[in-house]
Amino acid sequence: MQRLRHSLRTAAIAIGVIGLIGGSAISATKTDSEPRGIPPERVADYIHSILRADRTIYTTHVVNRMQEKGVVSATEHWEQDNALPLPAQFLQHSGKLVAESGGGIRYRLISLWPIYQRNAPATDLERQGLESLSRNPNQPYTGVASSGKKRYFQAIYPDQAVSAACIKCHNAHPLSPKRDFKLNDVMGGIAITIPLE
Repeated sequence: MQRLRHSLRTAAIAIGVIGLIGGSAISATKTDSEPRGIPPERVADYIHSILRADRTIYTTHVVNRMQEKGVVSATEHWEQDNALPLPAQFLQHSGKLVAESGGGIRYRLISLWPIYQRNAPATDLERQGLESLSRNPNQPYTGVASSGKKRYFQAIYPDQAVSAACIKCHNAHPLSPKRDFKLNDVMGGIAITIPLE
């Protein structure tokens, strides 16, 4: 269990470092007449690519493989059950570590049908993004949000049911408001938030 926690922490820190590099690139300068740095849309795409790859590998090569072999299963209460975190929990925990790193970049899972209210959309931009993704999952939804005097770029990417485990968990969970998910359905979104400084 200690080794699993260390691996999760290491993966989250690696994602955070890459995110910080991307965040630094936003403010990098060329000359006064040229655009500055990498556009936040591109940085968000980079971060999302890493998140999607890490989550896919964790789901298919760790969770599914260990469960198929009967070694260990993934459960919602993984710490108490001495099990693996669910793929959604893996992403949530790594997102928490990245947020705690202080770089300003954040990411989290959100849904119009959250099992837990903390995963509901927190802003109109997030709600509109999720509604847009349910109609067109091929295009991330982007916008700029403000909090006090700070401005943030936010991109919301579709979070699709990529495995039977995703569907089984959401359709059977007693707190789930939606119980008819099918493979490849958009279950929610991954919201990536980048500070604009």
